[in-house]
This record gives sequence, structure tokens and C-alpha cells, in this order.
Amino acid sequence: MNFEYDIIVVGAGHAGCEAAAAAANMGARTCLMTMDMNKIAQMSCNPAVGGIAKGQIVREIDALGGQMGIVTDRCSIQFRMLNQSKGPAMWSPRAQCDRGKFIWTWREVLDHTPNLSIWQDQATELLVEDGKATGLKTLLGATFHAKAIVITAGTFLNGLMHIGRVKFPGGRIAEPAATGLTESITRHGIRCGRMKTGTPVRIDKRSVDFSKAERQDGDAHYSAFSFLSEGRMLKQLPCWIVYTNEKVHEVLRTGFDDSPLFNGQIQSIGPRYCPSIETKLHTFPDRNQHMLFLEPEGEDTNEMYLNGFSSSLPMDVQIEALRQIPAFKDIEVYRPGYAIEYDYFDPSQLKHSLESKIVSHLFFAGQVNGTTGYEEAAGQGIMAGINAVRRIRGDEPVVLQRDQAYIGVLIDDLVTKGVDEPYRMFTSRAEYRILLRQDDADMRLTELGYRIGLATQQRYDRMKDKAERIQQIIDFADNFSIKPVLINAGLEKIGTTPLQHGCKLSELLGRPQVSIKRLMPLIQPFQKAIDKICKDCSPTRIDEIIEATEVRIKYKGYIERERQMAEKMVRLENIKIKGRFDYMNMNQITIEARQKLTAIDPETLAQASRIPGVSPSDVNVLLVLMGR
Repeated sequence: MNFEYDIIVVGAGHAGCEAAAAAANMGARTCLMTMDMNKIAQMSCNPAVGGIAKGQIVREIDALGGQMGIVTDRCSIQFRMLNQSKGPAMWSPRAQCDRGKFIWTWREVLDHTPNLSIWQDQATELLVEDGKATGLKTLLGATFHAKAIVITAGTFLNGLMHIGRVKFPGGRIAEPAATGLTESITRHGIRCGRMKTGTPVRIDKRSVDFSKAERQDGDAHYSAFSFLSEGRMLKQLPCWIVYTNEKVHEVLRTGFDDSPLFNGQIQSIGPRYCPSIETKLHTFPDRNQHMLFLEPEGEDTNEMYLNGFSSSLPMDVQIEALRQIPAFKDIEVYRPGYAIEYDYFDPSQLKHSLESKIVSHLFFAGQVNGTTGYEEAAGQGIMAGINAVRRIRGDEPVVLQRDQAYIGVLIDDLVTKGVDEPYRMFTSRAEYRILLRQDDADMRLTELGYRIGLATQQRYDRMKDKAERIQQIIDFADNFSIKPVLINAGLEKIGTTPLQHGCKLSELLGRPQVSIKRLMPLIQPFQKAIDKICKDCSPTRIDEIIEATEVRIKYKGYIERERQMAEKMVRLENIKIKGRFDYMNMNQITIEARQKLTAIDPETLAQASRIPGVSPSDVNVLLVLMGR
């Protein structure tokens, strides 16, 4: 075999799969290297995709031409749109998936991607010549060469697993850790650290008394992640809710002396927003119960996942504690929960393209950058794949802005602020979240994906068609006048105040109690207009168009105001400062600002303004020194 490639991606988790697929689909000869071809895109923790802000990231990946949304829709066994009681900026899709089918669906996608090879092996050494990544050596003794390398090794780098006082090397349960690669990377001046994550017990559903659990069904109507999906493929299954109690807590506390989190065995920092059950008891000692979600792992398996019960306590303590929950009185488990420590690399040493500032043509994506979550990993993966290809072609990198995508917020936070704990995306991290809704990810990003050669013609045409239909409905609503005498009886029936005078249809749609679907039966010309505009569309497609149209009409003022705010910030984004200042010799700014600016070396003034420790007065000094 000829081990010469354009791009090599190390690790076939969620970041690696997206990176490899993106690079190959853009025409680069790509190799995806993984230790186990049967665990590609393994859902190491919860077999679910999406959630608050994470769902928006998946839709952005899909809009760019990525695969995660398509694979998720093919494997979904429960879909829910979260936060529908709040405004549309907060709506977030989430799907429980069939774990096994997810792996094999991704494998099918990769196997049928032109320009993509898969090699089963472990990378042990990074090859660097004159400050440029040129290849890899592997455990099997092969030497690979490439024009760019993407590292997406997840939790495998020097992975160490903990169950009580028992600890052993591993990247995931029953899978070996990857050794040697971290050291071969750090010898070039790239900083690394240690982080910790964990996962809960897996339960045999045949031992669960479901009569003592609360059933939680998914959405009755069809929704999807991918803008290309049209219908469900798998049976929809319920999740279940149970609660811990004081007896559970008493048993758990008996294991605290043997907890690696409390006895010094684990020194690294875990995810703040996904704490272990023992951390919950320690942090909230007055809480007498905690909610747990029992979730199916697939259509054809008895294995279930206990969301909220991540733990590294001794396994006998975990099992005995669970048996104090009425639904789990006779519980049997497949394996206990465990914690895992692993290496990550300081993301502040990366460019916004996710290329290393220290070793050129070397890219990092996923948990190796200090993030947590499949979605955050995949978002980085697709951008690393895109930019690796553009790097070797001599093109400018694609950098998504904070008002353009949650992926842009994620990457900017990582490279600007660095991390001191596993980073998880939330809507609150985005200052322009009204602009970053899940319903319009295709409008924001598909044209870009098409322009760089990733999004297909089919995807691009579908987006343009949708945009035209939405605009036609908005134009109708802006120009159609409503007379009170014809509508007031219907308005009273749907619980909103009758009109005192005539108005445009778009003004009426601005009311919170009013929706397009509620008004269509009351206004026959409106019904006929939508039927005409959406002719030849599937019911799913019609729902997608109506939802996006309604959001744009109802929140027009908010959207315009946030767009104006974003455009003001663009002025600072356009002021390039990299290489223009010797910060350590600038007495006009604070010592902290000098140190932070020197360490990060920001590309733009806007990035500098977001660095913790750089004050508005420091930014003003930089503006003055640039003659602004």
C-alpha cells in the first residue's frame, strides 16, 4: 500500500468522522485512522444527539454539508424539541439514538465516501519537519505521510479509568489507551493537561419495574435534524423518569472514602455541567432527591442508560444504592459507571482555523481541545477537516463568526479564552442567539458550505427553494389586509383580543397567541396562498417552511436589532492586530492584559476584547495606538 495522503485524521469519534468526511467530500485524498473499525462514532456515554445549544450545532453541521444530522435521523428512537415553552432562540432538537445502528450507519457513510480510506491502527508518533507536520508512525510499524494531520483522539491519549480504588489504562471500557502520541506532540512545545469525564451504569431493562417509573414520550409529530430528512425510519421508544431518595444517598455516602474524586486518586477536573452522582451529593447536601432518566440504548437491546447517575464509586456501592430506588429493587446491570482521565492540548495555542500556532499543518478537534460532548466535537471536526483541505490548497481558512454560528462561538471561546474545565456549549454563551436559531441554520451556512465545495447541489437548491417560499409567505402577510368583521369571531375562539380596526396579516401574526396554522382556517385567501406556495411539498417540508416563516415574522424586530448589534462588532473584527504590537513593552495597558495578549496573540481587536483580563480601556489604548 502507498501510505501517502493529503489529509490523515487520527481517531474515528464524532470529530474524526466529520473531519474525514468533510476533507474527502471536498476532494482531498483522506485516511481515517482508528484503533477499532467496529467502534466508529461510538457514543461512549449517552446514546443521544442534541440538546440545549448542542442541537443547534448539529443543524449547523448539517447545513454546511456534514453528516451527523443525517445519521442521527436514520437512527433516532425518540425525538424531542426542547424548550418550546420559550422563544425560538432557545428551541433545541434532541434525539435518543440506537447506539449500534448509529455506529454502522456512520460506517456505511464513510465506506461510501469517495477519496476516503480507513486504516485500523494506533498512531504513536507525530512526524514533524522544519516546524511542519508531515506524517505519523503507528503501532503496527507503518509510516504515513500527509500534507496535513488532524488529531481527534478523544479520551484515548494516556486514558486512565477509575471504579472506586480500581484503576486501569483505557480509552473507553474494554478498549486500550493510546500511548506515546501525546509525548511526541508536546516535545514540539505544545502544552497538554489532564481532564476527567465519566459515564453511568448500564441497566438490563428486564430487571426494571416500569410501573414505578414515570413514562416520557417523544414528540408525536415528525421533526428532524437534517434539512434533507423526510420521515422516521425506526420505532419510537419511551424514556422513563425515576428519583433518588435518602436511602440511595446513605448508601452512596458509604463509598466516599473509596471515591477517586474525594480521596486524591483523581487530580484532574471534570465537566461542571455533567457532574457525577457523588459530586451532586457533595455539592447539594440538602437535596433529598435527584431526577434520573432511564433511556433505551436501541430498538433491539435490553440495555438501558441511566442519565444523571454518572459515577466512579465502587461498583458494589453503585448497585446497592440503585436497589434503594423502587423501580430498581431487583436491578441487574451490564457494567458499573466509571470515570476516565485523559490528555488534552491547550486550545489557546490554536488559530481560529484549529491549526496549531506552533506546528503548521497540524490541526486539533474534539475532546483533545478540552471540550465535552459529541456535538461540540463534531462541530470542531467539520471545521478542522474543511480548513485542513484549504490549508494544503493555499486557500484562506473558513472562520465562522460569533453572529454566524454556535460553532463560531465554540471555537472562538476555545482559542481566545482557553479552558480550565471541560467546555460545554449553552445558549447563554452566544450573545447573538436570536440570530443563531435552529430553524435557520441552513439560511446561515448552506451557501458557504456550497461555495467551499462541501454542501451538495441538492442541498443548496433545497435551501434556495425554501428561502423563496418563505419570502413569498412573508410578502403575502405584509400586504394582505385583515378586516375586523371577518376575523374577530375566530380570534375570540383562539383566545386573543378582537381587532378594533383593520391591520396587515403580519401585524396580527406578531401576537403570541396567534400562529400561521391557527389563522389559515380563518382566512381563506391565506390558506389558498400557502397551498399554492407550498404545492409539491411534503407535509414535513411544509411544517419546516411555516415554522421558519413564523419565527421571522414574530421576531422581526428582535432579529433586526440583534443584527445591528452584530454589525457594530464587525468593525472590531475587521481590525487586524496580530503581529502589530509588542504587548510586554506596552506600559499603557495593565500587566494582566500584557500577559494575556502575549499568550493568545489575537488576530483581531474583537478577539482581544473577549480575552479574560483585557478591559475596555485596554482595547481603547490599542485603538488609539492604531490611530483609530
